[in-house]
Amino acid sequence: MHRRRTGIRIMSQLIRLIKPLLPIMFLAVTLGVSGYLCAIFLTVSAAAGILMVMGFSLPPMFPASIKEIFIMMAVLSAFRGILHYGEQDCNHYIAFKLLADIRSKVFKALRNLCPAKLEGKDKGNLISIITSDIELLEVFYAHTISPVCIAVVTSLIMVIFIGSFSVVCGLLALTGYVSIGIILPVWNSKRGSEAGMEYRSQFGNLNSFILDSLRGLRETIQYGQEQKSMLKLEEGSCRLSECQGNLKKLEGSSSAVTGTCITGFSFFMLFFTLLLHQSEMIGFEAVVLSTVAMMSSFGPVTALSSLSNNLNQTLACGERVLSVLEEIPQVREVAGKQKTFFTGASVNHVNFAYREEIILKDISLEIPEKKIIGIFGKSGSGKSTLLKLLMRFWDAKQGQILISDRKVEDINTSDLRDMEGYVTQDTVLFHDTIANNIAVGKLNAAREEIVNAAKKASLHDFINTLPDGYDTSVGELGDRLSGGERQRIGIARAFLHNAPLLLLDEPTSNLDSLNEGIILKSLQEERRERTVILVSHRQSTMSLAEEIWEMDGARIS
Repeated sequence: MHRRRTGIRIMSQLIRLIKPLLPIMFLAVTLGVSGYLCAIFLTVSAAAGILMVMGFSLPPMFPASIKEIFIMMAVLSAFRGILHYGEQDCNHYIAFKLLADIRSKVFKALRNLCPAKLEGKDKGNLISIITSDIELLEVFYAHTISPVCIAVVTSLIMVIFIGSFSVVCGLLALTGYVSIGIILPVWNSKRGSEAGMEYRSQFGNLNSFILDSLRGLRETIQYGQEQKSMLKLEEGSCRLSECQGNLKKLEGSSSAVTGTCITGFSFFMLFFTLLLHQSEMIGFEAVVLSTVAMMSSFGPVTALSSLSNNLNQTLACGERVLSVLEEIPQVREVAGKQKTFFTGASVNHVNFAYREEIILKDISLEIPEKKIIGIFGKSGSGKSTLLKLLMRFWDAKQGQILISDRKVEDINTSDLRDMEGYVTQDTVLFHDTIANNIAVGKLNAAREEIVNAAKKASLHDFINTLPDGYDTSVGELGDRLSGGERQRIGIARAFLHNAPLLLLDEPTSNLDSLNEGIILKSLQEERRERTVILVSHRQSTMSLAEEIWEMDGARIS
Protein backbone atom coordinates (compact mmCIF):
# COMPACT_ATOMS: atom_id res chain seq x y z
CA MET A 1 0.00 0.00 0.00
CA HIS A 2 1.33 3.46 -0.90
CA ARG A 3 2.37 5.44 2.16
CA ARG A 4 0.98 8.96 2.28
CA ARG A 5 3.51 11.79 2.06
CA THR A 6 3.61 14.51 4.67
CA GLY A 7 2.45 17.99 3.67
CA ILE A 8 6.02 19.29 3.93
CA ARG A 9 7.30 16.59 1.56
CA ILE A 10 4.54 17.26 -0.97
CA MET A 11 5.30 20.99 -0.94
CA SER A 12 9.06 20.44 -1.26
CA GLN A 13 8.56 18.17 -4.28
CA LEU A 14 6.23 20.67 -5.92
CA ILE A 15 8.60 23.56 -5.19
CA ARG A 16 11.45 21.79 -7.04
CA LEU A 17 9.53 22.28 -10.27
CA ILE A 18 9.89 26.06 -9.93
CA LYS A 19 13.67 26.09 -10.43
CA PRO A 20 13.61 27.32 -14.08
CA LEU A 21 11.33 30.21 -13.06
CA LEU A 22 13.22 31.41 -9.97
CA PRO A 23 14.00 34.91 -11.38
CA ILE A 24 10.29 35.57 -11.90
CA MET A 25 9.52 34.17 -8.46
CA PHE A 26 12.12 36.53 -6.95
CA LEU A 27 10.48 39.45 -8.78
CA ALA A 28 7.04 38.39 -7.49
CA VAL A 29 8.30 38.27 -3.89
CA THR A 30 10.02 41.67 -4.24
CA LEU A 31 6.85 43.25 -5.62
CA GLY A 32 4.71 41.56 -2.98
CA VAL A 33 6.87 42.69 -0.07
CA SER A 34 6.99 46.23 -1.44
CA GLY A 35 3.21 46.25 -1.91
CA TYR A 36 2.50 45.08 1.64
CA LEU A 37 4.96 47.61 3.08
CA CYS A 38 3.17 50.35 1.14
CA ALA A 39 -0.16 49.27 2.66
CA ILE A 40 1.25 48.96 6.19
CA PHE A 41 3.15 52.25 6.19
CA LEU A 42 0.19 54.06 4.65
CA THR A 43 -1.62 53.46 7.96
CA VAL A 44 1.50 54.08 10.03
CA SER A 45 2.11 57.37 8.17
CA ALA A 46 -1.45 58.49 8.94
CA ALA A 47 -0.79 57.81 12.63
CA ALA A 48 2.51 59.69 12.36
CA GLY A 49 0.69 62.67 10.84
CA ILE A 50 -1.76 62.76 13.73
CA LEU A 51 1.10 62.62 16.20
CA MET A 52 2.87 65.46 14.39
CA VAL A 53 -0.27 67.63 14.57
CA MET A 54 -0.48 66.86 18.30
CA GLY A 55 3.08 68.09 18.70
CA PHE A 56 4.91 64.83 19.28
CA SER A 57 8.34 64.35 17.75
CA LEU A 58 8.74 61.50 15.24
CA PRO A 59 11.67 59.17 14.51
CA PRO A 60 14.05 60.36 11.74
CA MET A 61 12.63 57.83 9.26
CA PHE A 62 9.44 59.94 8.89
CA PRO A 63 9.11 63.20 6.88
CA ALA A 64 9.62 66.47 8.72
CA SER A 65 6.32 68.13 7.76
CA ILE A 66 2.64 67.33 7.35
CA LYS A 67 2.84 68.17 3.65
CA GLU A 68 5.61 65.63 3.10
CA ILE A 69 3.65 62.99 5.04
CA PHE A 70 0.61 63.52 2.80
CA ILE A 71 2.82 63.27 -0.30
CA MET A 72 4.32 60.05 1.04
CA MET A 73 0.84 58.65 1.71
CA ALA A 74 -0.26 59.52 -1.82
CA VAL A 75 2.80 57.78 -3.29
CA LEU A 76 2.26 54.71 -1.09
CA SER A 77 -1.42 54.53 -2.12
CA ALA A 78 -0.56 54.65 -5.83
CA PHE A 79 2.27 52.14 -5.63
CA ARG A 80 0.27 49.70 -3.47
CA GLY A 81 -2.08 48.84 -6.36
CA ILE A 82 0.64 48.77 -9.02
CA LEU A 83 2.91 46.52 -6.98
CA HIS A 84 0.08 44.15 -6.04
CA TYR A 85 -0.92 43.81 -9.71
CA GLY A 86 2.69 43.09 -10.69
CA GLU A 87 3.02 40.43 -7.99
CA GLN A 88 -0.19 38.68 -9.05
CA ASP A 89 0.81 38.82 -12.71
CA CYS A 90 4.17 37.16 -11.96
CA ASN A 91 2.55 34.51 -9.74
CA HIS A 92 -0.05 33.55 -12.32
CA TYR A 93 2.54 33.44 -15.09
CA ILE A 94 4.55 30.98 -12.98
CA ALA A 95 1.44 28.95 -12.09
CA PHE A 96 0.08 28.55 -15.62
CA LYS A 97 3.54 27.84 -17.03
CA LEU A 98 4.11 25.12 -14.45
CA LEU A 99 0.61 23.65 -14.80
CA ALA A 100 1.20 23.22 -18.53
CA ASP A 101 4.51 21.50 -17.74
CA ILE A 102 2.89 19.24 -15.11
CA ARG A 103 0.11 18.24 -17.53
CA SER A 104 2.77 17.28 -20.07
CA LYS A 105 4.63 15.23 -17.45
CA VAL A 106 1.43 13.48 -16.31
CA PHE A 107 0.41 12.58 -19.87
CA LYS A 108 3.93 11.23 -20.49
CA ALA A 109 3.76 9.21 -17.26
CA LEU A 110 0.35 7.77 -18.18
CA ARG A 111 1.65 6.84 -21.64
CA ASN A 112 4.58 5.01 -20.03
CA LEU A 113 2.22 3.23 -17.62
CA CYS A 114 -0.01 2.01 -20.47
CA PRO A 115 -1.40 -0.51 -20.72
CA ALA A 116 -0.11 -2.77 -17.97
CA LYS A 117 -0.45 -0.37 -15.00
CA LEU A 118 -3.67 1.25 -16.26
CA GLU A 119 -5.54 -1.99 -16.99
CA GLY A 120 -8.66 -1.90 -14.83
CA LYS A 121 -7.81 1.49 -13.32
CA ASP A 122 -10.59 3.84 -12.30
CA LYS A 123 -10.77 6.11 -15.37
CA GLY A 124 -12.93 8.69 -13.62
CA ASN A 125 -10.26 9.22 -10.97
CA LEU A 126 -7.60 9.52 -13.67
CA ILE A 127 -9.70 12.17 -15.43
CA SER A 128 -10.08 13.98 -12.10
CA ILE A 129 -6.29 13.98 -11.61
CA ILE A 130 -5.58 15.19 -15.15
CA THR A 131 -8.15 17.99 -14.99
CA SER A 132 -9.28 19.33 -11.62
CA ASP A 133 -6.38 18.09 -9.47
CA ILE A 134 -3.75 19.72 -11.66
CA GLU A 135 -5.90 22.84 -11.96
CA LEU A 136 -6.07 23.16 -8.16
CA LEU A 137 -2.27 23.19 -7.99
CA GLU A 138 -2.63 26.74 -9.32
CA VAL A 139 -3.54 27.68 -5.73
CA PHE A 140 -0.17 26.41 -4.56
CA TYR A 141 1.96 28.02 -7.25
CA ALA A 142 0.10 31.34 -7.56
CA HIS A 143 -1.14 31.84 -4.00
CA THR A 144 1.13 29.87 -1.66
CA ILE A 145 4.84 29.96 -2.44
CA SER A 146 5.36 33.69 -2.95
CA PRO A 147 2.91 34.61 -0.11
CA VAL A 148 5.04 32.48 2.25
CA CYS A 149 8.22 34.28 1.17
CA ILE A 150 6.45 37.66 1.27
CA ALA A 151 5.13 36.95 4.77
CA VAL A 152 8.59 35.97 6.05
CA VAL A 153 10.38 39.01 4.58
CA THR A 154 7.63 41.50 5.48
CA SER A 155 7.37 40.17 9.03
CA LEU A 156 11.12 40.44 9.55
CA ILE A 157 11.08 44.04 8.35
CA MET A 158 8.20 44.86 10.72
CA VAL A 159 9.93 43.12 13.64
CA ILE A 160 12.95 45.36 13.02
CA PHE A 161 10.73 48.46 12.73
CA ILE A 162 8.76 47.74 15.92
CA GLY A 163 11.93 46.54 17.63
CA SER A 164 13.52 49.95 16.94
CA PHE A 165 11.19 51.36 19.63
CA SER A 166 11.70 48.46 22.02
CA VAL A 167 13.42 45.10 21.62
CA VAL A 168 10.74 43.44 23.75
CA CYS A 169 8.01 44.87 21.48
CA GLY A 170 9.88 43.48 18.49
CA LEU A 171 9.94 40.03 20.10
CA LEU A 172 6.22 40.32 20.86
CA ALA A 173 5.55 41.14 17.21
CA LEU A 174 7.67 38.16 16.13
CA THR A 175 5.67 35.88 18.43
CA GLY A 176 2.42 37.11 16.87
CA TYR A 177 3.65 36.60 13.30
CA VAL A 178 4.99 33.10 14.05
CA SER A 179 1.78 32.09 15.82
CA ILE A 180 -0.54 33.25 13.04
CA GLY A 181 1.72 32.53 10.05
CA ILE A 182 3.21 29.18 11.11
CA ILE A 183 1.65 27.54 14.18
CA LEU A 184 -1.99 28.05 13.17
CA PRO A 185 -1.52 26.93 9.51
CA VAL A 186 0.36 23.78 10.62
CA TRP A 187 -2.38 23.00 13.14
CA ASN A 188 -5.10 23.54 10.55
CA SER A 189 -3.22 21.46 7.98
CA LYS A 190 -2.96 18.51 10.36
CA ARG A 191 -6.62 18.77 11.26
CA GLY A 192 -7.77 18.86 7.65
CA SER A 193 -5.31 16.68 5.71
CA GLU A 194 -7.51 13.56 5.83
CA ALA A 195 -10.64 15.58 5.03
CA GLY A 196 -8.91 17.09 1.97
CA MET A 197 -7.82 13.71 0.62
CA GLU A 198 -11.26 12.21 1.28
CA TYR A 199 -12.91 15.05 -0.65
CA ARG A 200 -10.63 14.58 -3.69
CA SER A 201 -11.20 10.81 -3.62
CA GLN A 202 -14.98 11.21 -3.44
CA PHE A 203 -14.81 13.76 -6.24
CA GLY A 204 -12.94 11.25 -8.41
CA ASN A 205 -15.36 8.44 -7.51
CA LEU A 206 -18.34 10.57 -8.50
CA ASN A 207 -16.60 11.38 -11.80
CA SER A 208 -16.16 7.65 -12.43
CA PHE A 209 -19.79 6.90 -11.71
CA ILE A 210 -21.05 9.67 -14.00
CA LEU A 211 -18.68 8.54 -16.77
CA ASP A 212 -19.88 4.93 -16.48
CA SER A 213 -23.52 6.04 -16.33
CA LEU A 214 -23.21 8.09 -19.52
CA ARG A 215 -21.52 5.24 -21.35
CA GLY A 216 -24.16 2.74 -20.25
CA LEU A 217 -27.17 5.04 -20.58
CA ARG A 218 -28.96 2.85 -23.14
CA GLU A 219 -28.52 -0.28 -21.02
CA THR A 220 -29.74 1.58 -17.94
CA ILE A 221 -32.93 2.62 -19.75
CA GLN A 222 -33.39 -0.78 -21.40
CA TYR A 223 -33.32 -2.71 -18.12
CA GLY A 224 -35.19 -0.13 -16.06
CA GLN A 225 -32.27 0.78 -13.81
CA GLU A 226 -32.88 4.54 -13.88
CA GLN A 227 -34.09 4.70 -10.26
CA LYS A 228 -31.12 2.69 -9.01
CA SER A 229 -28.68 4.91 -10.91
CA MET A 230 -30.32 8.04 -9.53
CA LEU A 231 -30.08 6.70 -5.98
CA LYS A 232 -26.36 5.98 -6.45
CA LEU A 233 -25.86 9.44 -7.89
CA GLU A 234 -27.65 11.01 -4.93
CA GLU A 235 -25.60 8.94 -2.48
CA GLY A 236 -22.36 9.99 -4.17
CA SER A 237 -23.45 13.63 -4.21
CA CYS A 238 -24.40 13.48 -0.53
CA ARG A 239 -21.03 11.96 0.41
CA LEU A 240 -19.25 14.65 -1.60
CA SER A 241 -21.37 17.38 0.03
CA GLU A 242 -20.63 15.93 3.46
CA CYS A 243 -16.89 16.01 2.75
CA GLN A 244 -17.18 19.57 1.48
CA GLY A 245 -19.17 20.52 4.58
CA ASN A 246 -16.43 19.12 6.81
CA LEU A 247 -13.85 21.21 4.98
CA LYS A 248 -16.01 24.33 5.33
CA LYS A 249 -16.38 23.72 9.08
CA LEU A 250 -12.63 23.44 9.40
CA GLU A 251 -12.24 26.62 7.34
CA GLY A 252 -14.74 28.49 9.55
CA SER A 253 -13.11 27.42 12.80
CA SER A 254 -9.69 28.29 11.40
CA SER A 255 -10.83 31.79 10.42
CA ALA A 256 -12.38 32.33 13.84
CA VAL A 257 -9.22 31.28 15.68
CA THR A 258 -7.05 33.41 13.39
CA GLY A 259 -9.23 36.50 13.92
CA THR A 260 -9.19 35.99 17.69
CA CYS A 261 -5.39 35.66 17.72
CA ILE A 262 -4.92 38.82 15.62
CA THR A 263 -7.15 40.80 17.98
CA GLY A 264 -5.42 39.35 21.01
CA PHE A 265 -1.89 40.15 19.83
CA SER A 266 -2.92 43.66 18.72
CA PHE A 267 -4.44 44.55 22.11
CA PHE A 268 -1.59 42.88 23.93
CA MET A 269 0.85 45.12 22.02
CA LEU A 270 -1.24 48.17 23.02
CA PHE A 271 -1.38 47.24 26.70
CA PHE A 272 2.28 46.25 26.80
CA THR A 273 3.51 49.48 25.17
CA LEU A 274 1.29 51.49 27.56
CA LEU A 275 2.97 49.75 30.49
CA LEU A 276 6.37 50.58 29.02
CA HIS A 277 5.24 54.19 28.57
CA GLN A 278 4.09 54.37 32.19
CA SER A 279 7.50 53.09 33.18
CA GLU A 280 8.99 55.86 31.01
CA MET A 281 10.84 53.30 28.92
CA ILE A 282 9.30 54.51 25.63
CA GLY A 283 7.53 57.67 24.51
CA PHE A 284 3.85 58.00 23.62
CA GLU A 285 4.69 58.22 19.90
CA ALA A 286 6.31 54.75 20.22
CA VAL A 287 3.09 53.41 21.80
CA VAL A 288 0.96 54.67 18.92
CA LEU A 289 3.35 53.74 16.08
CA SER A 290 4.14 50.26 17.48
CA THR A 291 0.48 49.43 18.02
CA VAL A 292 -0.67 50.76 14.64
CA ALA A 293 2.22 48.98 12.90
CA MET A 294 1.29 45.74 14.66
CA MET A 295 -2.42 46.00 13.84
CA SER A 296 -1.84 46.82 10.17
CA SER A 297 0.93 44.28 9.49
CA PHE A 298 -0.93 40.98 9.93
CA GLY A 299 -1.98 40.93 6.25
CA PRO A 300 0.87 38.70 4.97
CA VAL A 301 0.64 36.15 7.80
CA THR A 302 -3.18 36.17 7.70
CA ALA A 303 -2.88 35.19 4.04
CA LEU A 304 -0.82 32.18 5.16
CA SER A 305 -3.39 31.22 7.76
CA SER A 306 -6.17 31.49 5.16
CA LEU A 307 -4.14 29.39 2.75
CA SER A 308 -4.20 26.48 5.17
CA ASN A 309 -7.96 26.20 4.60
CA ASN A 310 -7.51 25.53 0.88
CA LEU A 311 -4.10 23.95 1.27
CA ASN A 312 -5.58 20.67 2.50
CA GLN A 313 -7.28 20.11 -0.84
CA THR A 314 -4.27 21.42 -2.74
CA LEU A 315 -1.88 19.06 -0.97
CA ALA A 316 -4.29 16.17 -1.57
CA CYS A 317 -4.22 17.05 -5.27
CA GLY A 318 -0.44 17.29 -5.15
CA GLU A 319 -0.26 13.84 -3.54
CA ARG A 320 -2.42 12.30 -6.28
CA VAL A 321 -0.51 14.01 -9.10
CA LEU A 322 2.91 13.09 -7.65
CA SER A 323 1.75 9.49 -7.21
CA VAL A 324 1.07 9.29 -10.95
CA LEU A 325 4.41 10.91 -11.82
CA GLU A 326 6.30 8.52 -9.53
CA GLU A 327 4.43 5.34 -10.51
CA ILE A 328 6.94 2.82 -11.83
CA PRO A 329 5.93 1.41 -15.24
CA GLN A 330 5.49 -2.35 -15.33
CA VAL A 331 6.99 -2.36 -18.83
CA ARG A 332 9.65 0.24 -19.56
CA GLU A 333 10.10 1.66 -23.04
CA VAL A 334 13.32 0.81 -24.87
CA ALA A 335 15.34 3.26 -26.98
CA GLY A 336 18.87 3.56 -28.35
CA LYS A 337 19.16 -0.05 -29.55
CA GLN A 338 20.09 -1.17 -33.04
CA LYS A 339 17.15 -0.86 -35.44
CA THR A 340 15.20 -4.07 -35.96
CA PHE A 341 13.45 -5.23 -39.13
CA PHE A 342 10.88 -8.00 -39.06
CA THR A 343 12.05 -11.44 -40.26
CA GLY A 344 9.76 -13.68 -38.23
CA ALA A 345 8.91 -14.30 -34.57
CA SER A 346 8.82 -17.06 -32.01
CA VAL A 347 7.43 -17.77 -28.55
CA ASN A 348 9.62 -20.05 -26.42
CA HIS A 349 8.32 -21.71 -23.23
CA VAL A 350 6.42 -18.63 -22.09
CA ASN A 351 4.56 -18.46 -18.78
CA PHE A 352 2.31 -15.56 -17.82
CA ALA A 353 -0.12 -14.83 -15.00
CA TYR A 354 -2.31 -11.91 -13.97
CA ARG A 355 -1.42 -11.74 -10.28
CA GLU A 356 -2.16 -15.31 -9.12
CA GLU A 357 -4.23 -16.41 -12.12
CA ILE A 358 -2.14 -18.45 -14.58
CA ILE A 359 -3.08 -17.52 -18.16
CA LEU A 360 -0.27 -19.03 -20.25
CA LYS A 361 1.83 -22.03 -19.28
CA ASP A 362 4.88 -23.23 -21.20
CA ILE A 363 3.70 -21.79 -24.54
CA SER A 364 5.93 -22.25 -27.59
CA LEU A 365 5.06 -21.11 -31.10
CA GLU A 366 6.92 -20.41 -34.37
CA ILE A 367 5.71 -17.51 -36.54
CA PRO A 368 7.39 -17.63 -39.98
CA GLU A 369 7.62 -14.55 -42.16
CA LYS A 370 4.78 -13.92 -44.66
CA LYS A 371 2.49 -16.66 -43.33
CA ILE A 372 -1.02 -16.58 -41.90
CA ILE A 373 -1.07 -18.27 -38.51
CA GLY A 374 -4.42 -19.03 -36.87
CA ILE A 375 -4.89 -19.33 -33.09
CA PHE A 376 -8.11 -21.01 -32.12
CA GLY A 377 -9.57 -21.60 -28.68
CA LYS A 378 -12.38 -21.00 -26.25
CA SER A 379 -12.86 -17.72 -24.39
CA GLY A 380 -10.37 -17.22 -21.57
CA SER A 381 -7.76 -19.61 -22.96
CA GLY A 382 -5.14 -16.85 -23.33
CA LYS A 383 -5.35 -16.03 -27.06
CA SER A 384 -5.59 -12.27 -26.58
CA THR A 385 -2.95 -12.32 -23.84
CA LEU A 386 -0.46 -13.94 -26.23
CA LEU A 387 -0.96 -11.09 -28.73
CA LYS A 388 -0.44 -8.52 -25.97
CA LEU A 389 2.84 -10.19 -25.04
CA LEU A 390 3.94 -10.00 -28.69
CA MET A 391 3.06 -6.27 -28.58
CA ARG A 392 4.99 -6.11 -25.26
CA PHE A 393 2.09 -4.59 -23.42
CA TRP A 394 3.29 -6.92 -20.64
CA ASP A 395 6.50 -8.87 -20.16
CA ALA A 396 6.42 -12.66 -19.87
CA LYS A 397 7.06 -14.02 -16.38
CA GLN A 398 9.21 -16.81 -17.78
CA GLY A 399 10.40 -17.81 -21.24
CA GLN A 400 11.27 -15.66 -24.23
CA ILE A 401 9.42 -13.85 -26.99
CA LEU A 402 11.68 -13.22 -29.99
CA ILE A 403 11.14 -11.02 -33.01
CA SER A 404 13.77 -11.26 -35.73
CA ASP A 405 15.74 -13.49 -33.28
CA ARG A 406 15.92 -10.68 -30.71
CA LYS A 407 14.17 -10.53 -27.35
CA VAL A 408 11.31 -8.05 -27.42
CA GLU A 409 12.81 -6.47 -24.27
CA ASP A 410 15.90 -5.56 -26.36
CA ILE A 411 14.00 -4.01 -29.29
CA ASN A 412 13.35 -0.27 -29.48
CA THR A 413 9.72 0.34 -28.55
CA SER A 414 9.30 2.57 -31.62
CA ASP A 415 10.62 -0.25 -33.87
CA LEU A 416 8.21 -2.70 -32.24
CA ARG A 417 5.24 -0.41 -32.89
CA ASP A 418 6.36 0.10 -36.51
CA MET A 419 6.67 -3.65 -37.07
CA GLU A 420 3.31 -4.59 -35.55
CA GLY A 421 -0.27 -3.71 -36.32
CA TYR A 422 -2.85 -4.69 -33.70
CA VAL A 423 -6.61 -4.94 -34.12
CA THR A 424 -8.95 -5.85 -31.25
CA GLN A 425 -12.62 -6.73 -31.35
CA ASP A 426 -13.39 -3.59 -29.31
CA THR A 427 -12.09 -0.78 -31.50
CA VAL A 428 -11.70 2.55 -29.70
CA LEU A 429 -12.77 5.53 -31.78
CA PHE A 430 -12.04 9.17 -31.06
CA HIS A 431 -14.61 11.96 -31.24
CA ASP A 432 -13.52 12.95 -34.75
CA THR A 433 -14.21 12.22 -38.40
CA ILE A 434 -14.04 8.76 -39.99
CA ALA A 435 -11.01 9.84 -42.04
CA ASN A 436 -9.12 11.06 -38.97
CA ASN A 437 -9.99 7.89 -37.06
CA ILE A 438 -8.56 5.75 -39.84
CA ALA A 439 -5.53 8.06 -40.11
CA VAL A 440 -4.58 7.12 -36.52
CA GLY A 441 -2.77 4.22 -38.23
CA LYS A 442 -0.38 6.57 -40.02
CA LEU A 443 0.51 10.17 -39.26
CA ASN A 444 0.02 12.61 -42.15
CA ALA A 445 -1.62 9.95 -44.30
CA ALA A 446 -2.88 11.21 -47.67
CA ARG A 447 -6.62 10.92 -48.39
CA GLU A 448 -5.87 8.40 -51.16
CA GLU A 449 -4.10 6.12 -48.66
CA ILE A 450 -7.04 6.39 -46.25
CA VAL A 451 -9.49 5.50 -49.02
CA ASN A 452 -7.43 2.46 -50.09
CA ALA A 453 -7.30 1.22 -46.50
CA ALA A 454 -11.08 1.69 -46.18
CA LYS A 455 -11.63 -0.32 -49.38
CA LYS A 456 -9.58 -3.23 -48.04
CA ALA A 457 -11.65 -3.14 -44.85
CA SER A 458 -14.95 -3.23 -46.77
CA LEU A 459 -15.77 0.25 -45.50
CA HIS A 460 -15.53 2.51 -48.55
CA ASP A 461 -19.01 1.86 -49.96
CA PHE A 462 -20.64 2.46 -46.58
CA ILE A 463 -18.74 5.74 -46.10
CA ASN A 464 -19.89 6.98 -49.51
CA THR A 465 -23.53 6.60 -48.42
CA LEU A 466 -22.99 9.15 -45.63
CA PRO A 467 -23.82 12.84 -46.31
CA ASP A 468 -20.32 14.01 -45.33
CA GLY A 469 -18.48 10.92 -46.52
CA TYR A 470 -15.07 10.54 -44.90
CA ASP A 471 -15.62 13.80 -43.00
CA THR A 472 -18.57 12.35 -41.05
CA SER A 473 -18.15 12.55 -37.28
CA VAL A 474 -18.26 9.16 -35.51
CA GLY A 475 -19.59 10.71 -32.28
CA GLU A 476 -18.26 10.17 -28.78
CA LEU A 477 -16.63 6.72 -28.53
CA GLY A 478 -18.01 6.06 -32.03
CA ASP A 479 -21.59 5.82 -30.78
CA ARG A 480 -23.00 6.87 -34.17
CA LEU A 481 -21.66 3.69 -35.77
CA SER A 482 -22.54 0.03 -35.35
CA GLY A 483 -20.15 -2.46 -33.78
CA GLY A 484 -19.27 -3.86 -37.19
CA GLU A 485 -18.58 -0.40 -38.64
CA ARG A 486 -16.32 0.46 -35.69
CA GLN A 487 -14.48 -2.81 -36.11
CA ARG A 488 -13.91 -2.19 -39.81
CA ILE A 489 -12.41 1.23 -38.99
CA GLY A 490 -9.98 -0.58 -36.71
CA ILE A 491 -9.07 -2.98 -39.51
CA ALA A 492 -8.65 -0.06 -41.94
CA ARG A 493 -6.23 1.52 -39.44
CA ALA A 494 -4.16 -1.66 -39.44
CA PHE A 495 -4.08 -1.78 -43.26
CA LEU A 496 -3.02 1.88 -43.33
CA HIS A 497 -0.30 1.24 -40.73
CA ASN A 498 1.17 -1.30 -43.18
CA ALA A 499 3.20 -3.18 -40.56
CA PRO A 500 4.95 -6.45 -41.56
CA LEU A 501 3.35 -8.30 -38.60
CA LEU A 502 -0.42 -8.01 -38.28
CA LEU A 503 -2.05 -9.19 -35.03
CA LEU A 504 -5.81 -9.63 -35.38
CA ASP A 505 -7.86 -10.42 -32.28
CA GLU A 506 -11.34 -11.56 -33.33
CA PRO A 507 -11.30 -9.12 -36.29
CA THR A 508 -14.60 -10.35 -37.74
CA SER A 509 -16.58 -11.00 -34.54
CA ASN A 510 -19.01 -8.13 -35.24
CA LEU A 511 -19.25 -8.62 -39.02
CA ASP A 512 -21.79 -10.38 -41.17
CA SER A 513 -20.64 -13.15 -43.52
CA LEU A 514 -20.49 -10.83 -46.57
CA ASN A 515 -18.16 -8.27 -44.97
CA GLU A 516 -16.18 -11.05 -43.32
CA GLY A 517 -15.57 -12.58 -46.74
CA ILE A 518 -14.40 -9.26 -48.22
CA ILE A 519 -11.95 -8.66 -45.37
CA LEU A 520 -10.63 -12.23 -45.47
CA LYS A 521 -10.05 -11.80 -49.18
CA SER A 522 -8.06 -8.64 -48.49
CA LEU A 523 -6.00 -10.50 -45.89
CA GLN A 524 -5.43 -13.30 -48.39
CA GLU A 525 -4.01 -10.76 -50.82
CA GLU A 526 -1.83 -9.26 -48.06
CA ARG A 527 -0.12 -12.59 -47.33
CA ARG A 528 2.58 -11.80 -49.92
CA GLU A 529 3.51 -8.65 -48.02
CA ARG A 530 3.10 -9.43 -44.33
CA THR A 531 2.78 -12.01 -41.56
CA VAL A 532 -0.68 -12.36 -40.01
CA ILE A 533 -1.60 -13.88 -36.65
CA LEU A 534 -5.32 -14.45 -36.64
CA VAL A 535 -7.10 -15.08 -33.34
CA SER A 536 -10.71 -16.19 -33.66
CA HIS A 537 -13.29 -18.67 -32.47
CA ARG A 538 -14.98 -18.65 -35.92
CA GLN A 539 -14.23 -21.64 -38.13
CA SER A 540 -14.98 -19.49 -41.20
CA THR A 541 -12.25 -17.03 -40.20
CA MET A 542 -9.80 -19.84 -39.42
CA SER A 543 -10.20 -21.16 -42.98
CA LEU A 544 -7.80 -18.43 -44.11
CA ALA A 545 -4.95 -19.67 -41.90
CA GLU A 546 -2.14 -21.78 -43.34
CA GLU A 547 -1.31 -23.15 -39.92
CA ILE A 548 -3.66 -23.39 -36.92
CA TRP A 549 -2.69 -23.63 -33.26
CA GLU A 550 -5.31 -24.41 -30.63
CA MET A 551 -5.22 -22.87 -27.16
CA ASP A 552 -6.52 -25.18 -24.45
CA GLY A 553 -6.29 -24.41 -20.75
CA ALA A 554 -3.28 -22.10 -20.96
CA ARG A 555 -1.52 -24.53 -23.33
CA ILE A 556 -1.11 -24.56 -27.09
CA SER A 557 -1.25 -27.54 -29.45
